[in-house]
Amino acid sequence: MHGSRGEHGSSSMPALAVLIILGAVAVIGFLGNKKDDEPPPVDLAVLTASSTATTIAHAPVDPDPYAATAGIVVHPRAESALYTAPDADPFAKIGPKQFGPTWLPVVEQTDGWVRVLLPSKPNRSTGWMRDDDLERASSPYLIRVHTGSRTIELFEKGRRLGSWKAGVGTRKTPTPAGRTFLLGSIVDHKRSASPIVLPLGTHSPTLDTFGGGPGTVAIHGWPRADVFGAAISAGCVRVPKTALAKMQQVPLGTLVQIDNK
Repeated sequence: MHGSRGEHGSSSMPALAVLIILGAVAVIGFLGNKKDDEPPPVDLAVLTASSTATTIAHAPVDPDPYAATAGIVVHPRAESALYTAPDADPFAKIGPKQFGPTWLPVVEQTDGWVRVLLPSKPNRSTGWMRDDDLERASSPYLIRVHTGSRTIELFEKGRRLGSWKAGVGTRKTPTPAGRTFLLGSIVDHKRSASPIVLPLGTHSPTLDTFGGGPGTVAIHGWPRADVFGAAISAGCVRVPKTALAKMQQVPLGTLVQIDNK
């Protein structure tokens, strides 16, 4: 009996050692996989915030500045990093508020990532964001500005809701072409020219400031009708009250296409 116990004991020890080794290997493998799957930590404090008041010279440029989109818009729940490409290094950050909640149009997407238009200079700046940092929505609207014919159009699900004559920028202070988006909606009754101002995510290419601001182009009204259909502004798009009232109802992040037609 004693010998039997001795034989059993001697055979079980190597088996136990093997189990311990296999368990250790499994734990190491799990930890290794977890490290690979999790994104590296980002120090947001060292990144420049993308806003209508900042310039981020090394931001990726919009690869197709006159294309339509699927209407998807995203909102960062908290301050989030912007990347030059999926799984690349971060180059800036963007917060959940601009003139109101930050909603950005998606111009490209891949597994786990979206590419968005940005409100910072230079015009046509973009950045990639992790999809899990964002809220998603969809805008059925599209605004088109034609600086050649000096008109503005509003569409919903491809159906044109209206077309109006608009005042656009002069040759020296042009309204910048390319796709941008509705960045904010401001109501300020102290503004005599237009109490309602709809800032866009684009800027004057020739002026650094409008009335002390950062040169942000906007859609707004005007008290005189003779400006509509004229190349007369410092870059903003001046529209009649009926047009402005309709566009004020459009959700933030909606795509705005500006061309020279």
